Amino acid sequence: MTAQGPQAASITDVPRQNWAGNVRYAAKAFHSPTSVDELRRLVAGSSRIRAVGSGHSFNRFGDTDGDLVSLAGLPPVVEVDHERGQVTVSGALRYGDVARQLHTQGYALANLASLPHISVAGAVATATHGSGQTHGNLASAVAGLELVTADGDLLRVDRDTETFAGMVVGLGALGLVTRVTLDVVPTFALRQYVRLDLERTALDEALGSAYSVSVFTDFRTPRLREVWRKQLADEQPPPADWLGTTAADQPRHPVLGMPAENCTPQLGEPGPWHERLPHFKLGFTPSSGDELQSEHHIARTAAADALAALDDLADLIAPVLLVSELRTVAADELWLSPNYRRDSFVLHFTWVDDTAAVLPVVAAVEERLAPFAPRPHWGKVFVTDPAELSARYPRYADFAALLTDLDPKGTFRTDVLDRYFPR
Repeated sequence: MTAQGPQAASITDVPRQNWAGNVRYAAKAFHSPTSVDELRRLVAGSSRIRAVGSGHSFNRFGDTDGDLVSLAGLPPVVEVDHERGQVTVSGALRYGDVARQLHTQGYALANLASLPHISVAGAVATATHGSGQTHGNLASAVAGLELVTADGDLLRVDRDTETFAGMVVGLGALGLVTRVTLDVVPTFALRQYVRLDLERTALDEALGSAYSVSVFTDFRTPRLREVWRKQLADEQPPPADWLGTTAADQPRHPVLGMPAENCTPQLGEPGPWHERLPHFKLGFTPSSGDELQSEHHIARTAAADALAALDDLADLIAPVLLVSELRTVAADELWLSPNYRRDSFVLHFTWVDDTAAVLPVVAAVEERLAPFAPRPHWGKVFVTDPAELSARYPRYADFAALLTDLDPKGTFRTDVLDRYFPR
């Protein structure tokens, strides 16, 4: 029987809340189409619709009072173009699953986020990232998109499209992304070393010391608790006295008290890129599970000053903090990327799962970082005033115009989107 209209695709197993559980979706109906044609009919017949990916966003940008659709039921695609050095994948696939298939064909992605559990389309739409001062965020690897637009048409765009740089980090507001084309590189191996007790004065050198580096702290002491160095496998390991730190003698988890078996191999054991770049294994619970997250991107050169600006908030931050992660991301040209034309230092906070206790602290952190023009991660908790946020993105107005052009009736609009991009 052919599906007719939005209700025909409805099923009962589409997620009703996000991964953290702090957002329960307000949709009137949930759908999981099994073909692009079915999805196109669904979009064309809906007045308000949004896609839900792996549910790793911590705010309501993706929530809707209309129809919520999962694209996980569409046929999975991983097609390598050897001549172009690219791969086209279904948008709903998880990075971890894509990575495994790429590796078996001799290819890799230049970088991955700390969680391999996230969907490609969702991560790209929010400019999710890993670390490494020469690596852009995950969206910077996008070479093409296929999406269903508000009238149900199928639109394909690539880097030759005039507005492409405005469409990649699209917040799910320009259409439902069915396929993503990504740049690939030859597969490679890494080793992961964890070092302990870094002096803050050595932070800049540490962040630039390996292929990908993450520094963890808890704001309870001036020193930085851990440095996770992901270095190319053929490079020499860090010396015993590297930057005054000591080597971890057993595997670690970024969140104290959580099992290290959830994390990717450490202690210098070599392994393929996709089993070292993420902090967490695909088949295990990432991070703590019960948490909230916020994150702000500032200029790479302002790292020391920004940390100093937060020093007198330590007694406010520490009681509701599980861990803070410091990373770097290279500049790009994507309009709504937090790294737009700015090499970035990234301050990430993993908070306890208590919205009432956490939000005032997030507000205090944002106020203290305001002189550094922070750009928040679009998929995490933030309270930045819309006028302030728009001033931090030179192409903000251009994206707002693009949104109106591609979705004049507001099919993909949400309440939060309307607040930050009013019609």
